[in-house]
Amino acid sequence: MKRFYKQVAAVPGPDGIAIHLDGRPVKTPARNALTLPTAALGDAVAAEWEAQGETIDPRSMPLTGLANAAIDQVGPDPAKFARDIAAYGETDLTCYRADEPEDLVARQTEKWDALLDWARGRYDVHFEIVTGIMHKPQSTATVARLAEAVAAQDAFTLTALSPLTTIGGSLVAALAVIEGAVAAEDAFATTHLDELWQAEQWGEDYLATEAREIRQRDFLAAARFVALLES
Repeated sequence: MKRFYKQVAAVPGPDGIAIHLDGRPVKTPARNALTLPTAALGDAVAAEWEAQGETIDPRSMPLTGLANAAIDQVGPDPAKFARDIAAYGETDLTCYRADEPEDLVARQTEKWDALLDWARGRYDVHFEIVTGIMHKPQSTATVARLAEAVAAQDAFTLTALSPLTTIGGSLVAALAVIEGAVAAEDAFATTHLDELWQAEQWGEDYLATEAREIRQRDFLAAARFVALLES
């Protein structure tokens, strides 16, 4: 789409911060008002619209995309969306460990145990640790408490929690990010520990590196989205 506007403004209103293009409010794909809950997020979304050149590139507007999803997709039924995310707590990446080589095992123990220790203290939960890939269910109490933590989030936070969880494969790491217990960059590296270790051993593959960089971009955008909700 060609850029059709000259001026962008984040306009405070009774329902939040609206984005205006040449004085007209922006609509989401489902024709809802694009209204943001905080001034910081409103300014950041407005900046994405302002940064567009002659052609609008949605890929360069991750915050706008997340906001659209929060309003159109998550907002109408946040409970269902929360249940889908919470399901990751049953097979969290950090609970499935390698049995060799020794260096990889040590790294997983160091990085993943730290996340699980945080979750134990934060949510009073217990985790079953598995060596290998055979599924071992977590306790009903653990799954329920993690689900409660997810369900307590609003639609905008849930929207960001989804890519944080699915990209990293870890609900625990995603919750740690949204609660400020771990930096987003560290959480991404921790949840991609196996892949990064393989690259160290055998060298980088161009396509794999490119795919990881795209995932990292989306992961960090979701983390920034959450941070702007707190500003």
